[in-house]
Amino acid sequence: MSHDFRQNLQLDPHRHAPDALQPMTDSSAPAWLETPLGAAVLELETRVLADALADVFGFELVQLGRWGRGGEASTSARTQHRCWLAPDASGPSAIRAEFHALPSATGSVEAVLVPHTLEHAPHPHEMLREVERVLVGEGHVLICGFNPLGPWGLRHLVSRGQFPPSAVRLMSEGRMRDWLGLLGFEIVDVRRYLFAPPWTQRLSGRTRGWLEERGPQLAPWLAGAYLLKACKRVRTLTPIRPAWQKAPAVVGGLAEPTSRNAA
Repeated sequence: MSHDFRQNLQLDPHRHAPDALQPMTDSSAPAWLETPLGAAVLELETRVLADALADVFGFELVQLGRWGRGGEASTSARTQHRCWLAPDASGPSAIRAEFHALPSATGSVEAVLVPHTLEHAPHPHEMLREVERVLVGEGHVLICGFNPLGPWGLRHLVSRGQFPPSAVRLMSEGRMRDWLGLLGFEIVDVRRYLFAPPWTQRLSGRTRGWLEERGPQLAPWLAGAYLLKACKRVRTLTPIRPAWQKAPAVVGGLAEPTSRNAA
C-alpha cells in the first residue's frame, strides 16, 4: 500500500471499517475462476483490461473487489501505485473496508477499477457515488459486467442467479451508462467481449479467438460481457456578462448618451 494512500486514509478516518488496516493473509481466489470456464473468462478479461488501462496514468489506482487472485485484474495498470479493497480483502496491497464507505479522501485517486463488483455489492448505487467522490477531476473508472441480454445472461436466468456464482444481479450496459451519466461521467470507451458460449469449453482456441475478433462487428448484442471506461468530467461555471443597453441609432441628429457611453 502506498504512503500517499495511507495519508488519504488518515484524512478521512470515519469512512473505513474499524479493522481496515489489520493484517491480512488470505489470498485464495474464488473457486469459480479456478474452473476451466472461469479461468478462460479471467484470461480473456485480463487481456481486455490490459488494453483499456494502457492510457490510464497517475499516482493511484484502486481496484474494488476481488477478481482472480486479489488485485490481479489491475496488474497491468500504469499508475505508480495500486491497491485493492474489499470487506474481506487480504494479502499484499489489500485494504479491508466497505464498498459504500471508501477509506479515501475526496478527489484523491486517479483511477478506479470495478471488475464485476457491482453485481454482488450490497449497495451498488452508494458504491458508484463513492467512486465519483474519491476520483480526481478527469479521473477514470473502468467497470466490467456480464451482459444480461446475451447467452451468458440467459444461463444466469436459467440457473436462477447461480451462474456465474459471484453474480447476484446482472446489469445491462445501457443501465450502467445511465447511472454513470447521472453522476457526471462521460463514456470514453466500451469493449464487448466473451462471445464463446457459457456452457462449454470444447471450442478450440482458434475458434474462440475468431469469435472474439469478429463478434463485436457481427453480433455485438451476443457479447457475454462488457467493459465501460468513463471519465469524471469537471465542468466550471462561466459567468454571464450583463447585457448592456445598445445605443440607439442616430437618425437626424445626435443620440442621447446611454449609461455605458456616459461612463
